This record gives sequence, C-alpha cells and structure tokens, in this order.
Amino acid sequence: MRLNRGQIAGGVLFLAGAVLLTLALLSSRATVSPAALPTATLAPLPTSTPEPLIPTATSPAATVTSQPATATLPAATVTPQPASPGAFDFPEGELWRLGVSVPLNAPSAYNLAALRVGWVMNWNAYVAPPVPAGVAFAQTVRFKDGALSPPAETLTAIAAANPGATWLISNEADVRWQDNVTPEVYARLYHEAYAAIKAGDPGARVAAGGIAQPTPLRLRYLDLMLESYAQAYGAALPAQAWHIHNYMLREERDSWGVDIPPGLPDATGVLYEIDDSGNLEAFRAQIWAFRRWMAERGYGGQPLLVSEFGIPMPENYGFPPERVQTFLRETWRFFLTTTDAALGAPADGGRLVQRWCWYSLADPVYATGNLVTLDSLEWTPLGRAWVAQVE
Repeated sequence: MRLNRGQIAGGVLFLAGAVLLTLALLSSRATVSPAALPTATLAPLPTSTPEPLIPTATSPAATVTSQPATATLPAATVTPQPASPGAFDFPEGELWRLGVSVPLNAPSAYNLAALRVGWVMNWNAYVAPPVPAGVAFAQTVRFKDGALSPPAETLTAIAAANPGATWLISNEADVRWQDNVTPEVYARLYHEAYAAIKAGDPGARVAAGGIAQPTPLRLRYLDLMLESYAQAYGAALPAQAWHIHNYMLREERDSWGVDIPPGLPDATGVLYEIDDSGNLEAFRAQIWAFRRWMAERGYGGQPLLVSEFGIPMPENYGFPPERVQTFLRETWRFFLTTTDAALGAPADGGRLVQRWCWYSLADPVYATGNLVTLDSLEWTPLGRAWVAQVE
C-alpha cells in the first residue's frame, strides 16, 4: 500500500506521531552489511495524510489479538495449500521473477544487487527509468481526477523510448484514497492508456487490473469494468497480462481496510480482521480465485503479476519479524512452486504467478515489511533474511 501513491504520503493519523519514534528505534539497530550504495542520497520523509488502512488501537489486546474473518471467500474459490516450513533455496534461474517496490528515493539509491531482484516499480513512468543495468522497471499509469497520469502523449513518448516494457495500468482504482474511479471510468481510461502506449510501442506488454485484493467484491468491480468496456468499444478489453495486489484487508464502508470499491452499493465484502493480514491460506486462496476469474473471462493462460503484497499492519499488532520472515518465505514458495495445467500460464509450466513485487524497500508508515532502515538504509532483520534467502 503506497502512501497516497503519487507522493508517498498516506498512512493513518494515529501513526503520524509514531513515525519519529520508529526512526529513532530503527537507527539504533545493529547491522550486518550496508544496504545502500555509497553514493545514495536520501529524500526527505513525506508528510503523512489520512489513509484508513489500519485500525486505530484502542487497547493493548487490540494491537495483538484478532478474530478470524467473519466473511470468507466462497468455498469454490479456496484451494488450500499446506504451509511448507523451513528454508529453501531460491533457484538462480528464477530470480527474474522477484521484485520490490520503492516508495522512497530512486531505485538506484539502493543495493539492488544484494537483493538480486529482477524488477522494481515505484508507481511512476519514465523515459529513462532510474534502475541499474540488469534490473527491469515496470512502468505504471495512474488515474488521477478522472484523467491519465502521465497524459496520453507522454505515455506514447515513454513507450517509444522503452520498447517491450511492462505497463501496469492503475494503482488500486478500486480504493477511494488511491486511483478511485468507478468501473465505467476505469474502462474509458484503460482504453485511452492502451491506445497511447501501443501507439509508441506496439510490442508493449500492458497489464490490466491493479485491484487491492481479488475478493468476490472486487472481482465484481472488474466484471463491471469489462462490461463497460465491451459496451463502449464493441470488443473485449485487450490485455497482454493482468496485475493485482494481494492484501487481506477489511471491506466495510467507512471502516479500516480498503472500504468498498467506487460505484458499488455494498456495505460490506470480506470482513477480514487484523491477523488476516498474514493469513497464508487466504493469500493462496485469493490467487487461485483470480486465476479462475481470468480463465472464466477469457484471459486464462495470460501472465499474472502480483504487483504489490506484504503486511501493512504494525509490528505490535501481532507481526514480529519472525512471522513476517515466514510470510515472505512461504509466499515466495507458493509463487515458485504452484502450478495448474488448466489455470496457470502454459508458457511458464502452468505456474499461477509469473512475477511478484514485495511492499516494500522502505516506507515510513507501513514499516513492517521494510528491507532497509529509513535513515541509514542499513538492512533490517527482514532485509537480512531476504539476502540470505537469495544468496
């Protein structure tokens, strides 16, 4: 969850006062090896703005204890996968799949070589992406105030300068404090973005989607978007891939979590609780559900990118470093090993997911998943675990 995505603001009011304390604690941690390049220049930390992603703690118990989700995915969408405890070796030939998002500073400011990532994204689009050689950059088109950002003519120029690039269309258009558009507006903006990108690079790989989590409520949002596209343009929405975020956050109007998608009348969707942010079974089930949705809508076999995932809840809500490290490892294992001949990508051995992007390298508010400290860019415990996993 990027903080107001365009400028990394966001966050929750109750956390604003805690940011300085967090920085002080992080700066005092012992480190093993520097995560920053010697020439790295740190950007100033952004000013937080309201984003009701995390519930406000009302008692000590509330920060560490939660109940199972009171609404669940339909049984047909759930294919339980057993957790596989213990470390595993990340295959050398598969590192191209591994990505990380970069909320602060240019990607080139970090030691991406040690993380061995194959790609990065930072919710922007560039003629010259700020990444080192050998690291791919996923261009992102945002929806702002009912218009494309960057505008169409700029997208065409960027696409022409980056032939064959992957383009992620929208960042949580289904969330009112992110790209925040109705399904009908999404269809129009997607059509404009697709035409502009293909005008500059007919070989561009354009990925539709970008929803916060593939729950039944948000799959219905996408269904309405596809219907609007077909009605407006007389054809099925064109795409070379799909991308989604895979969080497990509460869907309830005017509550914490990700609220209700714009244009939908519902009061609730899946009522995830705090602890579900690290629910591996729900995480896997949502991926299976989206692959089924893709197949049923005529997009079966296309590549699927999980362009954001992680644990946005604070550490003291029940997510100590050990639990987050396990979550990271087991999601990687799931992505790497889960195949289905009918639902997965045939060109990739039937794998369900082709690429994935952890949130994030460093975020001053959603800090539980940080790989480096905010002040000195030294490795966090999770960052050290990441490096050890890919060595």
